[in-house]
Amino acid sequence: MKGHESKMARMEDILNLPVQDPPCAEFSAAHITWVKVEGGRQGGDDIALIPFSRVDDFVKGESSNAECPASFRIESRRKRSEGSISKPRVDGYLEYTLYWCSYGPEDYRDCESGLGDGSNFKPATGKGSRPGRRHMMRGCLCHFTVKRLYTRPLLALIIYNQRKHVDKTGSPCHGILDQDAVGTRAMYAPRISEELRQKVMSMLYVGISLDNIIQHHMEVVQGHGGPHNRDDFLTRNDVRNIERVIRNTSHELHIDDACSVKIWVQRHQKHVFYFQDASASEPFILGIQTDWQLQQMLRHGQNGSVASHSTFGSKKLKYPLSTLLVFDSSRNAIPVAWVITSSLTGQDIHKWVGSLAERLRTKDSRWRINAFLVDDPSFGFSAIRDAFQCRVLLCVWHVRRSWIRSLLKTCCNIDVQREMFKHLGWILYSSRSVPNAMDAVQEFMEVFVDQSAFMDYFKSQWSPHIESWVSCIRSLPVAGPEPHAAIESYHRRLKYKLFNDQYANFWPRIDWLIHTLTTEFHSLYWLDQYIVETGYFSNLRDESFSTNAWYQALHIPDIDVILDEQNLQVAKVISQTDRNLAYTIWNPGSEFSLCDCHWSNLGNLCKHVIKVAMMCKNRQVARPLLAAQIYRQTLLSLLHNPPDDPVVLDHAILCTTRLQQDIKGWEDLSNSGLLQQLPPELNSQMADNTLLFARSH
Repeated sequence: MKGHESKMARMEDILNLPVQDPPCAEFSAAHITWVKVEGGRQGGDDIALIPFSRVDDFVKGESSNAECPASFRIESRRKRSEGSISKPRVDGYLEYTLYWCSYGPEDYRDCESGLGDGSNFKPATGKGSRPGRRHMMRGCLCHFTVKRLYTRPLLALIIYNQRKHVDKTGSPCHGILDQDAVGTRAMYAPRISEELRQKVMSMLYVGISLDNIIQHHMEVVQGHGGPHNRDDFLTRNDVRNIERVIRNTSHELHIDDACSVKIWVQRHQKHVFYFQDASASEPFILGIQTDWQLQQMLRHGQNGSVASHSTFGSKKLKYPLSTLLVFDSSRNAIPVAWVITSSLTGQDIHKWVGSLAERLRTKDSRWRINAFLVDDPSFGFSAIRDAFQCRVLLCVWHVRRSWIRSLLKTCCNIDVQREMFKHLGWILYSSRSVPNAMDAVQEFMEVFVDQSAFMDYFKSQWSPHIESWVSCIRSLPVAGPEPHAAIESYHRRLKYKLFNDQYANFWPRIDWLIHTLTTEFHSLYWLDQYIVETGYFSNLRDESFSTNAWYQALHIPDIDVILDEQNLQVAKVISQTDRNLAYTIWNPGSEFSLCDCHWSNLGNLCKHVIKVAMMCKNRQVARPLLAAQIYRQTLLSLLHNPPDDPVVLDHAILCTTRLQQDIKGWEDLSNSGLLQQLPPELNSQMADNTLLFARSH
């Protein structure tokens, strides 16, 4: 009976342990408060509870121990299925993983130095001789166990069986505290880090030679004063091994595409934030985010914006691809997550967006974005707001690009192109007096009836969706044209990479798409950011990364823009290379502006259009957003027709206050170039009406 009481006390102690979640990206045992277990199978061990999603962060942190750098390997692993135990122990597990320092537990130091015949050095764990790793075995006993708790699957119980990196005599056996390790690689981690491995792989994927990689690495090591860790000992053999892995890696892990994808997901679980296999009732959904993409989203998304680039390749790929983008300091779009789904992206966003947001907040609980830009009216806006706690803006880059490219292809008259493009903008924003969107479409077709080629395209591709776009614009604020250029640049780069005719046979396979995105395409963006941060390999930089129209527009002086605020039909921008040349922008300040420069004539959004749009906003001469006009009508309606029910009245006052706060938030977004500013008279009138309405009741 006494034994039973002791056992119960121990179980209660484990249940009452606090869950520790250090705010740093990676953490070690030093960041955790440990509790000593008394009695039982784990008597004398240190234990702690952490979120299960942060186990990898703990393992990485422990591997970075300054005194004893290590690389923890998985020595053994066991799993149970839910429901397999009727009365689980408090420390019962769904998953059990034993991590052991790679410098042990076997000890081959004497064998390799010729001081013995090795007959007394039998493997401690029954794993045999561990071919290829004998040279690093130094008898280290440091190891810990991670249990994913059966009763609390979101938590991990860490049981540190031996925290010190010592051998069976209790002496340090590697690291800077081991005198025998001084001057050898045993001072450092046994292998290069995962970060360096990914860096070398990215360099190889973008075509940097082995010699250049080694030369570059030597320059980096010399730059920080010589070797400080195992990574600084990178050898040609290390690079050759990684090169061999790349050469022998195939996207086709199984002849059946679905099985191949499942194998990839199983092998790359840390890069998958959501996976749902296709079934009779559920669509296929795969959300991918590498460690590097996660870091970029945390870095550039903090207090910034995230934009969606959706339904790419719907005509060629088996399933369309959607990308989440952030913008760096040079206004380039960086892909930070990919979602492949067999259904319309917007319909199932509620399934994966929460998992992505939780993944980010697990890394940094204070991480927030200001706005989420969507390019599809079918998106679940409420799911985005709930997940990211931010404003949702509508981005019309896809509509604009599709329409102007079709106009350039089907209509040869430049003046007609401009007029049609302007009318298309009127349709989308319903800014004409026509109350119904389809009536506006009908009027447009009657005016330009002679443009039959474009009309056929418009009726087949866009007429069925116009009402949903107009409805969405009436309910959401619209992002300004500035980020359109960055999104278009990403779109062109993705199209160039994937839709090369040599890959045509692979387009129907999802595993090929996954492999290409996470290797070659991923490496292009990694290299660009590496060049920006370090200055190395600048001669290898893709010019498209340094010619972003949004970034270039910031470098056009205001004095080079000729803008008549009394007549906003046209604007002029003086060329930065030829001062005798000026470009003309029609319909300035609108997302449907056109320029007569070469880049714009190819259907792209040019720096001149963006610069003029910035000037229009800064001078507050752009037209007010339709959504703001509707809010104004709502407030005025409440002012002139206050409800009789006091409960309803209080609720109305609360709603108007929130609307005012939303509009103030939109102004903040406008200052960052993402949203069109409201004219001051509109905002002040709305504020006055709200205040008057509140005081009078």
